[in-house]
Amino acid sequence: MNLLFLMTDQHRVDTLGCYGNPHVATPHLDRLAATGTRFDRFYTPTAICTPARASLLTGQAPFRHRLLANYERNVGYLEDLRDDAFTFPSALRERGYQLGLIGKWHGGTHRNAASYGFDGPDLPGWHNPVDHPDYLAYLEERGLPPYRISDPVRGTAPGGNPGNLLAARLHQPVEATFEYYLATRAIEQLERYAADGRPFFLATHFFGPHLPYLLPDAYYDLYDPELVELPPSIAETFEGKPPVQRNYSAHWAFDTLPIETSRKLIAVYWGYVTLIDEQIGRILTRLDELGLTDDTSVFFTADHGEFTGAHRLHDKGPAMYEDIYRIPGIVRIPGAAPQVRDELATLTDCTATLLDLAGCDPAEAVDSRSLTPLVRGELPEWAGELIAEFHGHHFPYPQRMIRDDRYKLIVNPESVNELYDLVADPHELSNRYTHPEFAPVRERLLRRMYVLLRERGDNFYHWMTSMYDIGASDYDPSLSSFETDDDTVWTAPADPAGTITENR
Repeated sequence: MNLLFLMTDQHRVDTLGCYGNPHVATPHLDRLAATGTRFDRFYTPTAICTPARASLLTGQAPFRHRLLANYERNVGYLEDLRDDAFTFPSALRERGYQLGLIGKWHGGTHRNAASYGFDGPDLPGWHNPVDHPDYLAYLEERGLPPYRISDPVRGTAPGGNPGNLLAARLHQPVEATFEYYLATRAIEQLERYAADGRPFFLATHFFGPHLPYLLPDAYYDLYDPELVELPPSIAETFEGKPPVQRNYSAHWAFDTLPIETSRKLIAVYWGYVTLIDEQIGRILTRLDELGLTDDTSVFFTADHGEFTGAHRLHDKGPAMYEDIYRIPGIVRIPGAAPQVRDELATLTDCTATLLDLAGCDPAEAVDSRSLTPLVRGELPEWAGELIAEFHGHHFPYPQRMIRDDRYKLIVNPESVNELYDLVADPHELSNRYTHPEFAPVRERLLRRMYVLLRERGDNFYHWMTSMYDIGASDYDPSLSSFETDDDTVWTAPADPAGTITENR
């Protein structure tokens, strides 16, 4: 079974036609969804590039692989995976697979994609590396003009300096864009693998539609801003929310831009999505032409989402909203009937799925579940909730999230916790954590999160032991033997005060 893995960066799920957008042209991804399995509730393990990509590489939750931050904003965490970390390419290589990765790596500082056995140009960084020698050679060989932008869009940061660049016009034809270049290199690699005849894993990781949105006029102006319905959460007041969210809104200078500019930015973002869809279409068309479609499983997903003005925010950050945690997830396995699934699944589950399809042991991806039974239309036992986590960007900021069929609970140790009813309040404007009528939901989710974190070995649960009603504790939270001797056994306290009980 060949494996083709298509991935975007910072991609909102609601920009795709197959996920319900009536305006954005995404015919190639829509066709992939129509011939495969579309997961409607697909999530990232963490809404930050490097940790999410490390989870895909290892099949491990971020707390386990410990690559917790992008190196550009590293706040003291690891910058590369540990030497003994399991990675899926090593398992595929043992099965004789050719391995290719074209595009964004962003999986560490000192080790690149080639360090894990992948073919392809080394393209480091968080955004299109337009000064890369291979890209410059591509332009020169084809007589295409170099990268140049104008008309930058940015707000004003709180300190008075210009804010982050959000968008600009790119003065290149589509054939010169970095997205077109990546698709071209992916097609060339696909042709080499087809000629070799051995099974292959080929990933194409686009750097977009991550901001800044740098597009030729044809895509920058492709969509009329009047078509754009602003996200209802633009009405965000941050009342009852963690104060860091208001600070992040100021950091991204949302309120310094006219609302018309926000509408235009969303329209430009849509243009970026269409540009990438066209390049994915080129890759899928070549797959068909090479006669490989019936022997190749195809994945499409993203590392995380993007705010594009939702909650008066841009980019991503310490706010675990659906805008950045819910992502597209499409899997097409030859012979499996088209369908839509509503199980809660994650990017990390792709790791066990790749291993499963390649004939490797999916259990090596310890925090991952193979999606293959779901894609084949089966009804396996499946968890009714998922856990996500965040560790910081610009500064350390630990968060944990549990999401079930209807509700989402977020624990913010330094601040207020959050609870959202995703049916009654799909845009997550009202934090229900302190509402008395939600006490049963709050207590149930806190206890369930606690159990799942303990089962995983995520030490975040120690904070919860003392701070929340998680039921009777079955261990000494001091992690000591101060009040015991060799004949003492710890038991859970029987009284509400939680005093330590000694059995001799």
